[in-house]
Amino acid sequence: MTDAAPPPETPGLGGDPTAESTITVLVAAAVNFAIAVAKAVGALVSGSAAMLSEAAHSVADTVTEVLLFVAVRRGARPADQRHPFGHGREFYLWALMAALSLFVAGACVSIVEGIRKIAGGEHEGSPTVAYVVLGVAFVLESVSLSRALLQLREGAARWRLRPRTYLRVTTDTAVKAVTAEDVAALIGLVLAAAGLGLTEATGDAMWDGAASILIGVLLLGVAVTLVRVNSVLLIGRAAEPALEERMLEELRGMPAVVDVPVLVTSVLGPEELLVAARVRFTPECTADDIAEVADEAERRFRALHPGVREVFLDPTPRPEDERVSGSEAEMS
Repeated sequence: MTDAAPPPETPGLGGDPTAESTITVLVAAAVNFAIAVAKAVGALVSGSAAMLSEAAHSVADTVTEVLLFVAVRRGARPADQRHPFGHGREFYLWALMAALSLFVAGACVSIVEGIRKIAGGEHEGSPTVAYVVLGVAFVLESVSLSRALLQLREGAARWRLRPRTYLRVTTDTAVKAVTAEDVAALIGLVLAAAGLGLTEATGDAMWDGAASILIGVLLLGVAVTLVRVNSVLLIGRAAEPALEERMLEELRGMPAVVDVPVLVTSVLGPEELLVAARVRFTPECTADDIAEVADEAERRFRALHPGVREVFLDPTPRPEDERVSGSEAEMS
């Protein structure tokens, strides 16, 4: 496996990324809703702050998955006259709202409840039901995580990247969100169980409250990370530098091209790119030659990244480009 820029999509691996993301999000939403109900019952029976935090965590995850479903559906709408580059960036708007919901409904509730538990110091109720709920929740969360990891592996195989590298560079933040939330959920379940166990062993509710605060801090970290990732993509981000360098090499390697002073890329949506370049052609190039270069450039760019949607080449150099080229010629 290599971390080089992605090659063409491998036949038979994966499928429609939008459909895959939709399935992953729906599986996660169904699992989290069922777990949220079970955790809420367990929290009422056991009186555990950590259990209540876990219930809030699952409610936040459910809301997040609903917003991610909206993000996937609205972001996948085709281009129209008013939106010539499609609606891909709307995906990041809804994904950003999903991350904020995780912060408000999950992290804040957990931290506040943990502080309240430590300050009050009360401990009541039987933890038996809570342990059962935590065990069932762990199994269900593992199912949701396995679906997210399946999509992650399929995406990584499609681009011939390591799964860890693909998770870092992909612009499909739905798979990032579900994977991060499911991992955080499993860690949170372990923290809740540890808090309950230590509280039962010592009779001190401080451990239960501390577990609740740790769950809140964990969710806070996930929420802040997802907010940062989606806000950068919503504003507009370039492709990975390695991919831009490969595109430059391809364009500069064409016989009719003298130089490429400028090449810029912009993420239009999940795995979708716009590429624009200012190109200096040989003096004898005709309009037909330039059109052929543009078609060939588009073909080569899509071979490097199947998500390239638009390619624009400007054959008119700016005055400063001409001055730079003249200075380089004098130095040589």
